[in-house]
Amino acid sequence: MTILSLFDHTGNALRPWARDGHECLAVDLQNAGEVEHFGAGSIRYLQADVRMFAPPLDVEFCCAFPPCTHLAGSGARWWAAKGAQALEDALDLVHTCRRIMEATGAPWYLENPVGRLSTCWRKPDHYIQPWEYGGYLGGESDGYTKKTGLWTGGGFLLPEPRPIPLAADHDRIYRCAPGPNRANIRSATPQGWAQAVYETNGYLEENR
Repeated sequence: MTILSLFDHTGNALRPWARDGHECLAVDLQNAGEVEHFGAGSIRYLQADVRMFAPPLDVEFCCAFPPCTHLAGSGARWWAAKGAQALEDALDLVHTCRRIMEATGAPWYLENPVGRLSTCWRKPDHYIQPWEYGGYLGGESDGYTKKTGLWTGGGFLLPEPRPIPLAADHDRIYRCAPGPNRANIRSATPQGWAQAVYETNGYLEENR
């Protein structure tokens, strides 16, 4: 069975699955085709345009992190200058992810910051913060804030929070300095949250 992650350059969302023996596929235009091994499991980083991507037939779970550049509320002051086409393109990527994940029949979640997706698609099913899940394995450094919306389907189960105290630099994502890797840093999946998702959804038959 395959664990699928769309618009995923870091592989963070997949690591708990790979460590427990799953075959994982991270799809992103930035990827170079390398494979990261974790004993019996692995993450294959496929370089592909999600709009041209056909998923495997054996997907067990999937997640997606479509670009928020034209959707996040933090960039609202630039929306008018970007125009309607930028919004249309961003929504096309979101709905491409949705269609792919729904077609697998597997549990899924799509993540995006607070912004226009709530009004241009629908309100999220849940909101989460990294620090709320920092008590899971690997989340020791997740004491920061980044309110994020989750749109879910296929029977996705929301993990129970295990919060940790906010760190002194809890606003690190908001204050992230401009640079070529800024988008990747800001969009990287917190490891506590990734572990929480796996522990809650990883044994799908047992959890239902």
